[in-house]
Amino acid sequence: MDYAAEKQSFAWPEQKKFNFARDVIDVRAAEIPDVTALHWLGVDASEEKISFSDMADRSKQAANVLQAAGIKRGDSVIVVVSKIPAWWELFLGCLRIGAIVSPATVTLSGRDLDYRIKTAKASAVVIESNLLEKLTSSEELPNVGVKIVVGEDTPGWHHYYGLKNTASKNHDCVDSAADEDAICYFTSGTTGYAKMTIHTHASSGVGHEITGKYWLNLKQGDLSWCITDTGWAKIGYSALFGPWRMGSTVFVVEEPVFDPQHALSILQDFPINVFCAPPTVYRILVQNDLSGLKNEHLRDAVSAGEPLNAEVINTWKEATDISIREGYGQTETVIICASFPGVEIRPGSMGKPSPGIDLEVVDDDGELVEAGLEGNIAVRVKPHRPLGLFKEYRDNPEKTAEAFQGDWYYTGDRAYKDEDGYFWFVSRSDDVIISSGYRIGPFEVESALQEHPAVLENAVVSSPDDTRGEVVKAFVILAPGHDPSEELTNTLQDFVKSITAPYKYPRRIEYVTELPKTISGKIRRVELREKEWRK
Repeated sequence: MDYAAEKQSFAWPEQKKFNFARDVIDVRAAEIPDVTALHWLGVDASEEKISFSDMADRSKQAANVLQAAGIKRGDSVIVVVSKIPAWWELFLGCLRIGAIVSPATVTLSGRDLDYRIKTAKASAVVIESNLLEKLTSSEELPNVGVKIVVGEDTPGWHHYYGLKNTASKNHDCVDSAADEDAICYFTSGTTGYAKMTIHTHASSGVGHEITGKYWLNLKQGDLSWCITDTGWAKIGYSALFGPWRMGSTVFVVEEPVFDPQHALSILQDFPINVFCAPPTVYRILVQNDLSGLKNEHLRDAVSAGEPLNAEVINTWKEATDISIREGYGQTETVIICASFPGVEIRPGSMGKPSPGIDLEVVDDDGELVEAGLEGNIAVRVKPHRPLGLFKEYRDNPEKTAEAFQGDWYYTGDRAYKDEDGYFWFVSRSDDVIISSGYRIGPFEVESALQEHPAVLENAVVSSPDDTRGEVVKAFVILAPGHDPSEELTNTLQDFVKSITAPYKYPRRIEYVTELPKTISGKIRRVELREKEWRK
């Protein structure tokens, strides 16, 4: 890749209408009908290859099922489905009918799902049958008009598989506007519960071309495996929009729990061309025997979500002859900065701005800072707003205005840029914790802990961890009558797991008698976090 030339010549397409299902999937189905779109491995060792032609048909059937059940254009649909083909069918089906798809990780608790249903004003919930128990005490479910179950037929629910089997493969896709709402990702923030991040049909459907073409370095017929969760925006990056825009095959392994030995055997046994994984996965893999990974197929290895330490990059390179190329993006964006093919890799660096993205380091007033000085990572949005950026935080004009100031979209992260134009990540501007790829808002964990009678007050911050990058740590002031103990720590951890998604629980708890606060009484998480990272 001639990075300088691509950066110079790149221009975002101008289009008023766009729908990924029609304008990409149906086009692929016509041009390369027999090329595999989805190569899926089940937990029971089953295997399925779904061509672009089949995927187009299946997604049209899904669209007909959704419409027949009563879902309309503009309705919000919460989708809680694991890594099975139905997830991709339903996602595309929602796009076809103009519904706003809101994917959720299957690890969410019933309380988390209740919050999302209520906040999104969801018209429909699509969920796997083995997850229905999460909604047994739901206060919001009665307000949902359409309920669809994937898996076993369940009384009171539309049965997806049963209806799909008889649904037509003909469907008239909505003629959606390019800037029409299409996806609602929930993303954790510093204060309050998760925010609704709205992407349009074009921001992901068109915007992720730079992800697929430049960062993943994909071409037609490539096999691309991304280890991700169906509730993360990452799946849109590397297991849907990015690969399918390039006509490549999405490789999916239905694996509830990551197994490094299984992952290595897959990389050795299948012709994977591009491997994408969060830093945690690479940290675990390099602790194993990598001698079998020097094969003729594996061409690119990429990582995103948080900075990857140089030792892991070097170990992987020694074993595979492949340098891990890091990328930087957010739930709110496509890939906006990366180590691209053909560009010198500088370990520890975020790389350089993506084609089509005017990325800079600016101060709080939007002024460019000098090379070597720390500032805010920001994307220029005026006079031309690039595709690939989210539209807004729905029903949260305050946070939206905070993100878009003057000529810039402020990412909330800080970095510096060197003399050669490489970006170097410094820190987040907020207190969000990223552990094993999951974004965790401290407020959510603090709120759960605070419900336990033994907790008088608490504060949650990130704590460094060799494998997960960082983990959740809680500083707890106990209520009178309670004393610190290992048993109490286990009790509090289990209590948080019972209330919210298990991945959010505090892996470390420290009992204290006071918490640092501002004059106005606000807890200074930054002081606690700095203390942790200085250890």
